[in-house]
Amino acid sequence: MIPSNFIYKKVNTIDEALSILKSNDDAKLLAGGHSLIPALKLRLSGYDTLVDVSKLEELRKIEEKDGRIVIGAMVTHGQIVDSDLIKEKLSFFSEGADLIGDVQVRNMGTLGGSIAHADPAADWPAMLLAADATVHVQSADGSREVAAEDFFQGLFHTALEDHEMITAVSMPIVPGARSTYVKFMQPASRFAIVGCAAVVAGNGTAQNVRIAFSGVSATPFRDSAVEGALEGKALDASVVSEAAGQAAEGVSVMSDHYASESYRKQMAKVFCGRALAKLV
Repeated sequence: MIPSNFIYKKVNTIDEALSILKSNDDAKLLAGGHSLIPALKLRLSGYDTLVDVSKLEELRKIEEKDGRIVIGAMVTHGQIVDSDLIKEKLSFFSEGADLIGDVQVRNMGTLGGSIAHADPAADWPAMLLAADATVHVQSADGSREVAAEDFFQGLFHTALEDHEMITAVSMPIVPGARSTYVKFMQPASRFAIVGCAAVVAGNGTAQNVRIAFSGVSATPFRDSAVEGALEGKALDASVVSEAAGQAAEGVSVMSDHYASESYRKQMAKVFCGRALAKLV
């Protein structure tokens, strides 16, 4: 299909992009385009102006600052897969990014674009929640930081306000933490029917446990029941089995043509168990 008419502007600076967003209530940022372009072609979305931010190289950096890993909003999934810093300090990001789409998608799709779109079946929300991430956003009037737990607010809905753009995401480095991301994927799109991210620190007993899900509910979430069942305990087979059995309890679970509510809930338990078994 053919999208409705729009004005296309390719900007050279962040300030230029923010100025357009502030002056035009019907402008939309274009990053990798893997979510936006299909929506435009199907006329599910329509905007007066598209602001192409692909030339903003300052948003394509992955670096370590003050004990945190900082990933620019325009960093692609492929860059995260290949980053030696990510592999060393935040390995499950590389692991999870490698499960996104295919090579073409990973080479064009961006971290910032994905989380701004907030598809409930996307992989990044679960990983950001498990990493205790902070989303850095900016507007022409200033900048602010939003905890990942506050950023994702519903189906395709985030805390991002009008005229704001995501500039980076940052995560604390937890020495000795073990982490993984596993998912039950839709085979054609590779979107997560169930995606589970797990991070556990501690030597001998589990500490700072963070378990998060994508694809299960309309809003990605940390699973406090599973976390509570693991915190302070040795990760043996019985503890892992009991904790995984509590996955997605008390959560409004989605049902669609890929998986019913009951099946998706059962797969949440299965893939939580697989994630924890990998950490053991």
